[in-house]
Amino acid sequence: MDDRPIGVFDSGLGGLTTVRELCRLLPEEDIVYFGDTGRVPYGSRSRETIVKYARQDVAFLRTFDLKAIVIACGTVSTTALDVLAAENPIPVLGVVAPAARAAAQATRSGSIGLIGTQASIRSGAYERLIRAENPAARVLAQPCPLFVPLVENGRFRPGDVVIETVAAEYLAPLKAAGVDTLVLGCTHYPLLEEVIGAYMGPEVRLINSGAEGARAAADCLRERDALAGPGRGSCRCFVSDRQEDFSRLASTFLGWDVAQAVEQVDISQY
Repeated sequence: MDDRPIGVFDSGLGGLTTVRELCRLLPEEDIVYFGDTGRVPYGSRSRETIVKYARQDVAFLRTFDLKAIVIACGTVSTTALDVLAAENPIPVLGVVAPAARAAAQATRSGSIGLIGTQASIRSGAYERLIRAENPAARVLAQPCPLFVPLVENGRFRPGDVVIETVAAEYLAPLKAAGVDTLVLGCTHYPLLEEVIGAYMGPEVRLINSGAEGARAAADCLRERDALAGPGRGSCRCFVSDRQEDFSRLASTFLGWDVAQAVEQVDISQY
C-alpha cells in the first residue's frame, strides 16, 4: 500500500482525459495535476524545448512526495519519456505505448489512422510501436496542429462549425483511405471524440490515448503493490497561466467543480 499521490502533467487541458480515467479506475488515489497552460501547445516546439519544458514540469511535480508520474501528453511521451524515466527514481509512464498497443490489437484490416501533434508525428514513435505489436499494420499519420489551441479555447463541442470544419479537413484523407482504427495520439483529442467519431463513422474504432495511459498506470501501480488504502481520493490542479479559464473548462469536462483546487505556479522557477 502506498498513499502518496500520483503526479500527472500535460501542456494544458488535454491531460485531464487521463485524470478522468484515473479517477474512475482508482477513486481512492490522490492526484496532483500540472497543466502548462502558459506554454501550450508543445507540439510545434523543437525537441530541445520540449525536453526543457518537460523537465521543469517534472521538477515542479517532484516537490510533492509522489509515487509515480504519468506523462499525459503525447508530444512529451514521444519525445522525452526516455530522458525523464532515466532521470527520476520513481516510475515515469507515458501514453504512447499503451495507445499503440491498443490500436495494434483493435484493427481488423490492419489499416490504422494516427492523428497527433507535429512533434509526435515527426518522431515516428507511434508507428514503430504499432508495428512492433502488429508487423502487418499500415499506419497513415496526419498532424493536426490546430486541434490543441481550439480545444484550449473551448472549441470542442459538436455543432461548433469551426472545429467541425477543421476536423473534416484533417480527417478526410484518413476516411478516404478506409482506416478501421484511429489513434487519438494527443490527450487533447479525446475532448473532440464526438466530433471525430461523427465524421469518421461508427465503424471506425477510436483509441483514446489518455484513457489507455491511465489504464496502464493503474496496472503498473497494482503490480508494484502501490495502490492507496481505502478512502476518497482528491485531485489538485496547478497551471502556469490564469486559472479561471482552465477551471471553467476543466469543470465542464471532469464533471465536478475544480475551481477551489486550481492554483497558478511560476514554472520558470523549476
